[in-house]
Amino acid sequence: MELKPNAADGTVKQFSLFKLALPIFIQMILSVCLGYVDTVMISRCSDSAVGSIGNANQIIMLVTLTFAIVSSATGVVVAQYLGARQTKKMNQIYTVSLGFNLLLGLSICIVVVALCRPLLRLIRVPDEMFSDAVNYLRIVGCFLFCDALLQIFAQIFNCHGKTSFGMFVMFGMNVLNIVGNYCFLYGPLKFLNLQVEGIAITTSVSKVLGTLACFILLRKAIHARLSFTFLKPFPLDLLKKLIKLGVPSAGEQISYQVAQVAITSFVNSLGAVSVNAKIFCNSLSIFSLVYSNAVAGATSIIVGHAVGAGDYDFAYRRVLKSLFGAMIVSILIATVNYLVSPFSLNFFTKNQEIIEVGRRVMFIAVFLEIGRCVNLVVIRSERAAGDVLFPTLLGIGSMWVISVVGAYLFGVAFGFGLAGVWCAMAADEIFRAVVVLVRWRRGGWRGRAVISSSSSDE
Repeated sequence: MELKPNAADGTVKQFSLFKLALPIFIQMILSVCLGYVDTVMISRCSDSAVGSIGNANQIIMLVTLTFAIVSSATGVVVAQYLGARQTKKMNQIYTVSLGFNLLLGLSICIVVVALCRPLLRLIRVPDEMFSDAVNYLRIVGCFLFCDALLQIFAQIFNCHGKTSFGMFVMFGMNVLNIVGNYCFLYGPLKFLNLQVEGIAITTSVSKVLGTLACFILLRKAIHARLSFTFLKPFPLDLLKKLIKLGVPSAGEQISYQVAQVAITSFVNSLGAVSVNAKIFCNSLSIFSLVYSNAVAGATSIIVGHAVGAGDYDFAYRRVLKSLFGAMIVSILIATVNYLVSPFSLNFFTKNQEIIEVGRRVMFIAVFLEIGRCVNLVVIRSERAAGDVLFPTLLGIGSMWVISVVGAYLFGVAFGFGLAGVWCAMAADEIFRAVVVLVRWRRGGWRGRAVISSSSSDE
């Protein structure tokens, strides 16, 4: 059965950036809120419970990075096939992608549940938090396959121009999460005394229902069909293509998280003032980061369609236009963040030493956001065009040589403290931004499409 034509197919590259980016932006904010609400609601019951959930989520965050191997590649392949109007293989692509991530997710579930205690011991969870962390990780770990599927669904919807689908699903998950948390912590289920376990159950139920909602939307709105018949004979070449595209992107994400752990260890050695200032400054920078990410995501969708259609010049112009607008907004947000930081940091703490350190960091963050905005928009567009290896090698090399080594040298060895750490991270972002922007203008990403657009269909 051939996939039914979708209104977005072949026209997504003509969509306004705002129409695509706004739902992505809201979805990202809602995703942040999902964890934030858990922290706020459980904090009223127990301080140690907050730490238990936070530590367990560190494990979850790391293992779920493996799901990006195929999900990120799915976005590239689907967008290019739709741009080229080659729709006959779409159901097969969806089946292979969802099937692979489902099997991977179930495998991760088994590993996390079976090894939850050793994993939590490995990150040195305090004894008073250990029992709750184990209980939370066991419950949530059983449903990690939902995260694997949700990532694929999000890529498929976005590539069809249906970015609002992910937004509405995430909104529903937030509502369910809040209601469920209330029931377990303060409402009719409070008598069960399941605080951390209740949060875990609510989180898991919201993900399961969100996954079911996405499946229904895939069938009804995208008109996709999933079937074992698309796996006979098994499309090994397609799976290899997805893995070849996805491994570099996932590898860079994993490298980034490990690098952040190393940088955090340097900050921890600087003392409590620096640790708290880092947390507060990251919180203030979240809107600038999310905005750049949303624009980058929307732009990459358009670029994928344009490259699939063989219109490289349109993709080139679209990225530069998106980057110009995103840069203005990012600089504006970062500058306002710096100017109001003496007041906004006062919302988190009354410690003047922390506020002063944070104020200096927020000034450096203006330059960091300039580089980060360029990297997010251009690198994601390069990957959407099929150019995945170069930005990955550049990112891994730069983040470790400039960001990690520089953070130690300027932050610890030379004694500049947290400001020195932020200078190193800003230097990393700016260096990469210059390199990828030069590469984009010179066209090193052209001719790397993963499909042929020589015909309208296969």
